[in-house]
Amino acid sequence: MLDALEDPKIIIRKQNRTLEVYDGDVLIKTFPLVLGFAPVGSKQIEGDGKTPEGEFYVFTKNAQSKFHLSLGLSYPSKDDATRGLAKGLISENERDEIVSAIDDRRMPPQKTKLGGEIYVHGGGIEGDWTCGCPALRNEDIAEIFAAIPVGTTVTILP
Repeated sequence: MLDALEDPKIIIRKQNRTLEVYDGDVLIKTFPLVLGFAPVGSKQIEGDGKTPEGEFYVFTKNAQSKFHLSLGLSYPSKDDATRGLAKGLISENERDEIVSAIDDRRMPPQKTKLGGEIYVHGGGIEGDWTCGCPALRNEDIAEIFAAIPVGTTVTILP
């Protein structure tokens, strides 16, 4: 079990299919995971099956998830919002709403053309099956869920 963490951080390594829990700079435990059904590259638009890359934070913990338990990630990020505006995927108002939410460390808009509702959740690790979320074994997300508070930094690497 993960003991009380003073400075929790999560790093997800997509290529390795791992989720690493750190306390400060010290690696505490590594868990296997799977990704969205189109795992290569960073999420661009809703429905592309890609898992986003970048730095996020846990904005909510959902004990009623249909995938056992889940941690909501702050996707889309400011960088995603800038890209989305430049490509005409979102409006200036939507970009501003995303930026404001990130600045305030709250939930960014979840229903844009960039996609949303990215959660680290349970449900199993048999192949890349999600719509873009990192998924773990139910017993692993239970251990992580108990140890990780809202606000924890989550870095997703290629």
